[in-house]
Amino acid sequence: MIRVGVAGASGYAGGELVRLLLGHREAAVVVLASRGSAGKTAFEVYPGLRGYDLPRISDVQADDLARKCDVVFIAAPAGASMSLVREILAASPSTKVIDLGPDFRLKSPALYQEWYGMAHEAPNLIAEAAYGLPELCRDEIRHTRIVANPGCYPTAALLALAPLAARGLVDLRSVVIDAKSGVSGAGRTPSPGYHFPECEENLRPYGVLRHRHTPEIEQELQRVVRRSGDGGAGGPGSGGGADVAVSFTPHLVPMSRGILVTAYASLKALPQACGDGAEGNSAHEAGAEGTRPIRAALRGANGAETERPGPNPNMSANAIPDTRALTALYEEFYAGERFVRVLRNDLPQTKAVRGSNFCDIAVRADTRTGRVVVISALDNLVKGAAGQAIQNMNILFGLEESIGLETPPVWP
Repeated sequence: MIRVGVAGASGYAGGELVRLLLGHREAAVVVLASRGSAGKTAFEVYPGLRGYDLPRISDVQADDLARKCDVVFIAAPAGASMSLVREILAASPSTKVIDLGPDFRLKSPALYQEWYGMAHEAPNLIAEAAYGLPELCRDEIRHTRIVANPGCYPTAALLALAPLAARGLVDLRSVVIDAKSGVSGAGRTPSPGYHFPECEENLRPYGVLRHRHTPEIEQELQRVVRRSGDGGAGGPGSGGGADVAVSFTPHLVPMSRGILVTAYASLKALPQACGDGAEGNSAHEAGAEGTRPIRAALRGANGAETERPGPNPNMSANAIPDTRALTALYEEFYAGERFVRVLRNDLPQTKAVRGSNFCDIAVRADTRTGRVVVISALDNLVKGAAGQAIQNMNILFGLEESIGLETPPVWP
């Protein structure tokens, strides 16, 4: 059995980790730690855990976690993980750490300081941390001891946009991400803005222009483009390097859990050829093969590509991918991915993924405006946090990724 520790066990993500790990046949929770709930039983913090054989919650001690655990999940806010990770690995270099916070997501310590307002205390460990989005970074995750579990918003946004970025089909300076989250995404610590009378029957934006997930989304979109070939699948100017800039606006929705992302971008000319595929991810290989589903859907009965005028100056008139073509691209890109469901005729909704590790995605081409609309939905506490963390644990230990995560969504 994999010996598991959860630091930050009293928060929403920590509680969800415990709930899911109780159904994992290859893992046993041996340490629950929390600075705010030390000495309590698990069911005193989460009443639904009454009757389960779980250790009493202890204070967060790096030596204890390192000595007792094969893997430690850290569910803590910004700034709380970096020193704890350093201390755990100093005490036990073979222990794996999966950080659900933001401390190891950004690859630049300067960028971390700019967006989080504090200096990084373990910059030497940033380079070895793998970004924990399995569908895009599986090989890196397999060969690391530190996994930076993605943010919930970036998970939904990146899964929605990665196929388009990898194929060079959109202008990555035109991306607009409109995202909405349930209140649990703000964590368990009380504050006036999340008080029931203030958030119920209310929809409000926050973090406009400066939300901390913005550089994370841009960083990982850049990496998708780099993996797909030099300069991006569409050639120079297709979105590589500094050409990636997104407008990201999150909103608070009066529901307990769930994220819905609607992303918009300007479509580019259909590439005539693509670069090399992403190493180690056969479902995401670019190249001429990657354009086949698109070109097949564009061709009419006589074999010629469909002519459609479009106002987008970057879009050639005879190569505007329609919804059918883009859906085929998404199905190819995520072929074999257990937890990504590409919808053809339906649209994603938060209740359809509630309590599960699924991310539902639908893509629509607006040939009138030359833009694409991609919608994704996931449970912010599962695929957006604890479920994805367990998926990463399964990869680290060579297990089937779906172990412990096969519970279907809760409906209604």
